[in-house]
Amino acid sequence: MLGITGARGATITDESGKEYIDAISSWYTCVYGHCNPYILEAVSSQMQVLDQVVFSGFTHEPAVRLSEALIEILPQNQGKLFFSDNGSTATEIEIKMALQYHFNRGERRNVLLAFEEGFHGDTFGAMSVSGLSVYNGPFEDLFLEVKRIPVPTKANLPAIREQLNELLHTHAIAGFIYEPLVQGAAGMKIHDAAGLNALLAILKAQGVVTIADEVMTGFGKTGSYFASDYLDEKPDIICLSKALTAGLMPMAVTTCTDKIFEAFYSDQIEKGFFHGHTYTANPLACSAALAGITLLRSDEMQANIQRIIRAHEEFDNRLSQHPMVKNTRQIGVIYAFDIAISMDRYGDLRDKLFGQFMERGIFLRPLGNTIYLLPPYVISDTQLEAVYSAVLEILDSYQTKAHISKEVSG
Repeated sequence: MLGITGARGATITDESGKEYIDAISSWYTCVYGHCNPYILEAVSSQMQVLDQVVFSGFTHEPAVRLSEALIEILPQNQGKLFFSDNGSTATEIEIKMALQYHFNRGERRNVLLAFEEGFHGDTFGAMSVSGLSVYNGPFEDLFLEVKRIPVPTKANLPAIREQLNELLHTHAIAGFIYEPLVQGAAGMKIHDAAGLNALLAILKAQGVVTIADEVMTGFGKTGSYFASDYLDEKPDIICLSKALTAGLMPMAVTTCTDKIFEAFYSDQIEKGFFHGHTYTANPLACSAALAGITLLRSDEMQANIQRIIRAHEEFDNRLSQHPMVKNTRQIGVIYAFDIAISMDRYGDLRDKLFGQFMERGIFLRPLGNTIYLLPPYVISDTQLEAVYSAVLEILDSYQTKAHISKEVSG
């Protein structure tokens, strides 16, 4: 374990004083940079007024203002918000919402639908709908019932439609949870927007609650505020966390349409949504989120996002023809590619790559043989070039080793 003693902008510093460029925004959270002064000032001011109060029977201005700010930038069909404290919990809430939505309407649906290789968190419901068994193996016998379908492509869409229609005919499907357009933990795999639209339309026509997990993709990373902005079929429920509070404090929000909310709005107490956490809608976290949204909507930050998008596109022109590279892909500030080396997902290549990047002052966390970049929006052009150069240098070293190995074996 490496001790980290400080961070500022796109840089983190270890206990020996060595600096590293944080090229993944510390797991997609610190998108406006570490210790952003505007966010720090907002939270510091709030600390002098109200630090924490239970969000049950009480409310407060930061929560109200944040709710209004989120509704302004979310897809237009979203009407209500439910606060919690992390991405996995946001997933638990949407699963409970989807199941209870049908229950409250007098219909028993107990099966969930999800994509293969999806990842939605580490709590039990979230693990149930996740498709990466390496995380979930010891617990799989205890999970909710979940059926899985592949992510859509132009080639497989007809087969998925057929599979989906069969599942809808044979199972009482309550909800479909999906990472819109990008499967993060699966290796930043990007799927087809038109295909996803087609699947969502089929599911909505059958009354299935559609749930977009935007914990990773939200708040500008795909080039729009949310990945769901690229889709005609908007989700019934959206999960938010990570960059919601700019990485400063834990918080999550699960949003839903008025139609979903109305199934819970009743004089019958048993139809209420019984879920709550001690730090729900913490005023400090709300203040951080509000400041983050202000930054996100600013001309400067939007220009930064476009600058990074263009830089990634130019880098792809340099990288995509490299003999050690395959399957480059990009959406917004997310750029990923696979190294042309066969390996197990959790073999030692990942650890070797991590160490090689850290030696060069670059913080990246490869996913198997997948290297991805998701830098803070405030990263400088010089820092971006340092990241790109490190990637190329390491790839060249692997190419040299592969060439030497081929000569020796020949």
